[in-house]
Amino acid sequence: MSQTHPLVFVLEDDRDLAAILQRTLETYGFDAETFDRALKFEQRLTQVRPDLCVVDMCLPDEPGLNVIARQLKSDAIPSIIISGVWTDVSDRVEALEIAADDYMLKPFSPRELVARVRAVLRRAGPATGTTVEIARFAGWTAEFHAHRLIAPDNREIELSASETRLLRVLVSHPQRVLTRETLMEDTAAAGALAYDRSIDVRISRLRTKLGEDPRNPRMIKTIYGAGYMFTPTVEWSSG
Repeated sequence: MSQTHPLVFVLEDDRDLAAILQRTLETYGFDAETFDRALKFEQRLTQVRPDLCVVDMCLPDEPGLNVIARQLKSDAIPSIIISGVWTDVSDRVEALEIAADDYMLKPFSPRELVARVRAVLRRAGPATGTTVEIARFAGWTAEFHAHRLIAPDNREIELSASETRLLRVLVSHPQRVLTRETLMEDTAAAGALAYDRSIDVRISRLRTKLGEDPRNPRMIKTIYGAGYMFTPTVEWSSG
């Protein structure tokens, strides 16, 4: 990319709000482009890869969550969902599990969005030119930069952004009990998961992708009343 500042795409059909967000992002050192339809947004993605996308849940032509799941997840582009309404906790969990890195409920302060964007970008992965870390354990390989696992039989298994962050924390602390609170602090945007059980959901999905027996998991053990422990020995290498 040729621009010197991080590029943020804003997919929001409320043009007044989109304009406010664009001005705020540019004031705080980002380049920003806005789109009011999913089609325009996806066409632009074929030309330029942004560093992060802010996507409204309710769009005139297609649900924002569909756009993220189809377009951004495959390209490992970090995203933040914004929405005027959440019917229940399961909606928030679904948004985070499908692909989104964070969510915000309207109305919110544009300055808060800037803070969330910065936090997500910090967690999104290594910057250009930095060392890529790869973890190997129990015959598995985790390539965090690519959001994927490689199984002992060489199958490639895709991870969501939130699953990648959670696995990264677990393998960085093998044979240690990590509480839910610690995992939330280390993997979530400020306050995003403080009121739901999505850590448990992601643990369950990671176990499934690792081929764990849900009744007797061996790699990610539940320590009842305490949290979770990643048991294998981990070897790190640079890609």
